[in-house]
Amino acid sequence: MTLPHIFSPLKLRHKTLKNRIVFGAHTTNMAKDGLPGDQHLGYYLERARGGAAMITVEPMPVHPAAVLTRGNFRAGSDEVIPGFRRITESCQALGAVMIQQLYHVGAHGDWDNSWYAPWSPSGGPSYHDNDGSHPMTATEIEETIQAFVDAAIRCQKAGFDGVEVWAAYNCLLDQFWSPFSNQRTDNWGGSLENRTRFSRDILGRIRAACGDDFIIGLSVSDDQETGVFPTQDEMLEILCLHDDEGLMDYVTIGAGSYINFQKIIPSFQFAENLTADLAERAKAANLSARIISEANIRTPENANILLGSGQADLVSIVRGQIADPYLVTKAQEDRTDDIRGCLSCNQQCWGRRGRDYYISCLINPSAGHEYLWGGDCFVPAETPKSVLVVGAGPAGLECARVAAERGHRVTLAEAAPDAGGQFRLAGLQPRRGQIADLIAWYTRQLDKLRVNLRFNTYLEADEIAAQGADIVVLATGALPAETGFQKALPRVAELPGVRKANVWSVQDVMERTARLGTHVLLLDEGGHWRGVGTAWHLAQAGHAVTLLTPDPMVGKELARTASDFTARQTLARLGVRFVCESAIIEWTGTNAHCISLLTQEAFQIEADALVLSTGGQADHTLPDTLRDMGLPAQLIGDALAPRSAAAAIYEGRKLGLSL
Repeated sequence: MTLPHIFSPLKLRHKTLKNRIVFGAHTTNMAKDGLPGDQHLGYYLERARGGAAMITVEPMPVHPAAVLTRGNFRAGSDEVIPGFRRITESCQALGAVMIQQLYHVGAHGDWDNSWYAPWSPSGGPSYHDNDGSHPMTATEIEETIQAFVDAAIRCQKAGFDGVEVWAAYNCLLDQFWSPFSNQRTDNWGGSLENRTRFSRDILGRIRAACGDDFIIGLSVSDDQETGVFPTQDEMLEILCLHDDEGLMDYVTIGAGSYINFQKIIPSFQFAENLTADLAERAKAANLSARIISEANIRTPENANILLGSGQADLVSIVRGQIADPYLVTKAQEDRTDDIRGCLSCNQQCWGRRGRDYYISCLINPSAGHEYLWGGDCFVPAETPKSVLVVGAGPAGLECARVAAERGHRVTLAEAAPDAGGQFRLAGLQPRRGQIADLIAWYTRQLDKLRVNLRFNTYLEADEIAAQGADIVVLATGALPAETGFQKALPRVAELPGVRKANVWSVQDVMERTARLGTHVLLLDEGGHWRGVGTAWHLAQAGHAVTLLTPDPMVGKELARTASDFTARQTLARLGVRFVCESAIIEWTGTNAHCISLLTQEAFQIEADALVLSTGGQADHTLPDTLRDMGLPAQLIGDALAPRSAAAAIYEGRKLGLSL
């Protein structure tokens, strides 16, 4: 076995974990009317099938003041018990130890969801919105402690093996810990003993109520950048106070905080294994509690190193097991090349959750749809057919893979010499090599499935007809519109000057066919990585870049993935100039005549080249011709409508399942 440290069992109170990989807590936002249902069952059961030793089910708000999202479970209600018991019993039957996280976000509660004023130690501000919070009275502190205990009892009745009490990211418990958010002068503030009394009372009373055969974990986080939260030395002292009283069986260590939010769910811009240092220090402190390290631990190889070096007892891989729910099983079978690696893009996990949708995954669209599709596995087709897929971008790759998995005879034709389409170009942007890894994974899978993958193969309609395939799928993508049309100027169909020789698309830049000069003006109408990542690439290559956008800030669409601030920070450090809430009214070849969308004032930007990151356009000539020939084709991805890679892979999966 190449990853021996992952697969050594571990005793955790009254349970023995079969391996060292945890599927950690995260809000899926799947609850319907506050209750767990079939969607939750399918989601967690898939990770149990995939081999996770311990599953920490998403946080349960313990009190009405703790409600944060529309998809939260009902706080303080026994009505959740039957739904949770279905989940615990099903996953335990597959060998998973089942834990539920209990949380209270304190000052950061959402009044619009809870209809309840947020509670906090000293009435501090929310970092989710501009609301303030209510400083808790002694009676309300007691009420909240009891709410945690009642929630733990409810979890025990629902069949959970234990609970994880949340004291991370500046939630209520660690709001009590930090003098920044706790200015109390009574028994709940002042000294460290007083500031930890709240959390110690919660854990101690849960143990008294639930007995010895019940696991109690504590979730904490490390944020040294903000300057107002416990230092690592102080965090170790806090953990020792709890450990000395035997209050916890394990500690989960995450990264970031509600003030430093982008590090809670770190994108590809961050280093991997973010909490290894604090986890290692906690291990060296010889706590009796087991130590779980999480935060950007993507791969079994990374987990094995952390465990083998003694930096942690367990490793929580969340997004990695969303991307590939069978990550653990594949690692155990020495099939790490078959693991579909997480991109750390946050587009469909946190990106959907941030829009108040249930979570999914860009590269694994079965996430969130397990109860509809049966998970990330495939039922053989009743009648295998010959399938021709035209275009090896993300939609075509996924459709070809799924169709072949189901037993169809698949040919995948691609005009270019490489797979991936525009997605491959995205993988050439700084720090986005994980996309190239995914495309390589696809080619390996297609080879194993004996898909006839033909590169440098441009097919006209008559050539497609001559193939004689039972099913034709067009995944031919989209091309830049090349008109310079800006949504901010809807009456201008084509940007004056757009036909000049020094106007380029993002694709031209990433394919290295653009001849740019020193000063580059990039028009970004998308607010996503297409424009932002290209500006990063250009600035890193030494160009003087001005990024102009109609949006109020650069990277507006990245905000939903919690990666926009870090991206802007990187661009600013590279000297990229930002021009927001503006549009271009003419390109002369040496400068852009621009207009402020706020004041309508005109201004100019001199540049050697103009790069357009604007909308794409699908060419419908081929599908229309095939239709006229009596050979209708099925369209997926950008060939159907220009959108994201997530839409392309989803449609490839969905069509592949239906063939």
